[in-house]
Amino acid sequence: MKTLFDLAAEVQRLFEARGWKFAFIGGVAVQRWGEPRLTVDIDINLLTGFGEEETFIDELLKHYKGRREDAREFALKSRVLLLQSRDGIGIDISLGALPFEEELIERATYFEFLPGLKILTCSAEDLVVMKAFAARVRDWADLEGILIRQQNRLVWKYIIKQLTPLCAAKEAPEIFDKLQELKEQIIQSA
Repeated sequence: MKTLFDLAAEVQRLFEARGWKFAFIGGVAVQRWGEPRLTVDIDINLLTGFGEEETFIDELLKHYKGRREDAREFALKSRVLLLQSRDGIGIDISLGALPFEEELIERATYFEFLPGLKILTCSAEDLVVMKAFAARVRDWADLEGILIRQQNRLVWKYIIKQLTPLCAAKEAPEIFDKLQELKEQIIQSA
């Protein structure tokens, strides 16, 4: 059975062979920047732009099975393609098109998780933006780990610049307050 990192490397090779722009986000990126935790799927932001999504979706459905019968239609509506490996490991692909997603992918770097196994992951700052924006219980727990491990290295000006328009679009300014509180708690306990 493949490990998550083996699957990530496999998907990465597929994307690179096609010249697609992408970065791993979610649990794989948390393994790099935060407190390692159990994760049962891989999450990727794939830059498709607007209007070209079908080309990417159809190609990916040739290689991986959809986790839903309507995976193609769901992806076109929600901009998330839900796939699974032959071993049943989930592959969640966000179809990126926003300027933030373009910058996230441009800023991504390779990290050697295991000897000879380098995976392209988003930056710590971009992971903070995505986790804060998602604002689920698990995301706040991941954020705490990221802030603990990366607190002195994070570029807060960049995080605020990227998170501001996303929170405005979501009409959720309270995300900033919660992130600031978490940051202050971590600084005080350090």
